[in-house]
Amino acid sequence: MNIRGSMSFTYLSFVTTIKEHIWAKVLLGLVLGVVVGVALGPDLNLIARDLAYSISNWLALPGYLFLAIIRMVVIPLVVSSIICGVAAGGNIETIQKLGFGVVVYFILTTTVAVATGIFLSYLFEPGVGFDAHSFNALTALPPVSDALLDVSNIPKRLVSFIPTNPISSMASGEMLQVVIFSAFVGAALVYMPKAKAKPFLDVVVSLQALSMVVVDWALKLAPYAVFGLIAQLSIKMGAEALSGMLVYMGVVLAGLLSMLVFYMLVLYFFCGRNPFEFLAQIRNVQLIAFSTSSSSATMPVTLKTAEEKVGINPTVSRFIVPLGATINMDGTALYQAIATIFLAQVFVLDLTTTDILIALATSIAASIGTPGTPGVGIVVLATILSSVGVPVEGIAIILGVDRLLDMCRTTINVTGDLVACAVMERIMHLRKKRQKSV
Repeated sequence: MNIRGSMSFTYLSFVTTIKEHIWAKVLLGLVLGVVVGVALGPDLNLIARDLAYSISNWLALPGYLFLAIIRMVVIPLVVSSIICGVAAGGNIETIQKLGFGVVVYFILTTTVAVATGIFLSYLFEPGVGFDAHSFNALTALPPVSDALLDVSNIPKRLVSFIPTNPISSMASGEMLQVVIFSAFVGAALVYMPKAKAKPFLDVVVSLQALSMVVVDWALKLAPYAVFGLIAQLSIKMGAEALSGMLVYMGVVLAGLLSMLVFYMLVLYFFCGRNPFEFLAQIRNVQLIAFSTSSSSATMPVTLKTAEEKVGINPTVSRFIVPLGATINMDGTALYQAIATIFLAQVFVLDLTTTDILIALATSIAASIGTPGTPGVGIVVLATILSSVGVPVEGIAIILGVDRLLDMCRTTINVTGDLVACAVMERIMHLRKKRQKSV
């Protein structure tokens, strides 16, 4: 084959890949978004900044539409998925074991994430010698409620997770309360006689199918959404704004990569799955999570991918994915641990062993119930900083690069949810095998 023929074949293969695979379209949108964003951003300064910002908002319009559609459908999808998942368990004992097992698993992986963040922070010391005065005046920060820091309020907080008004919780987007309410409904259906439970369960199954159709429609917008959102981010930030924080960013990214390797090791040695095949199956979810910075917005796609690509049993996926998007935030917990120690190093504060243990515990506790929406991690970080005596105002130092790191840690969060599905399915399989042998 001559050079021209080879180039033609390569081009046709590229076009075919783009046409047939949504992940390829999303990846192309991401690359083009960066190119357009840099071209219109502050680094090249080809056009006036006001005009660039105006263009960025129009470019991001498909992204706003995509997120709006996903948020519109996420509550009915979560409610129907958890009810179906719990009811499909068949008996309450299975549900209890699955629920207890996945919560223990989430706590263990979050502990690994926070410990990894602390270790890397002290290994590389990104805040030592950092010139905080080179940054602009500190900006206004979200207030930190003292109630979050008061141990005596923990019992009331735990009780508040049970919604007194489920409809209000759905309207306000209190995802943990929605998950708990849906789990109660699903468990009640298991206890009810099948003849009485079936009509309601049929409606819920139909609601879930309807929600998935809307998700399919939204996915057609995904490549354009990724292009617009990434272009807008690149136009507003520019590459130069990141240069002063490269060491800090490098430590965070190294930590997130370490968690990805940890997940793949669990997947290979415990679940017996090929990590490279698994990553190929979930790449679409990772790209959408990266571009939206929201595990909640990505949840419908995560659920669809878990069942259709990864082959997870719907009984497992419909319970764990919504729960994981609510309480499984390993990437966020790791980031918060690194940010806390980084800022302590910036302000030349020596954290004691007790402080580190408090930061560890607070990071684990704070990651549970953290809304899976962009920017919320900063508010939670303020709570952790206050608990160990690090000035909360220091958050202004890392605000400039938070969005980019938020995109990366959200990718790890949703990857962790999918790995959790594979782990819990394996545990259920081993449990059934043991019961049969007995």
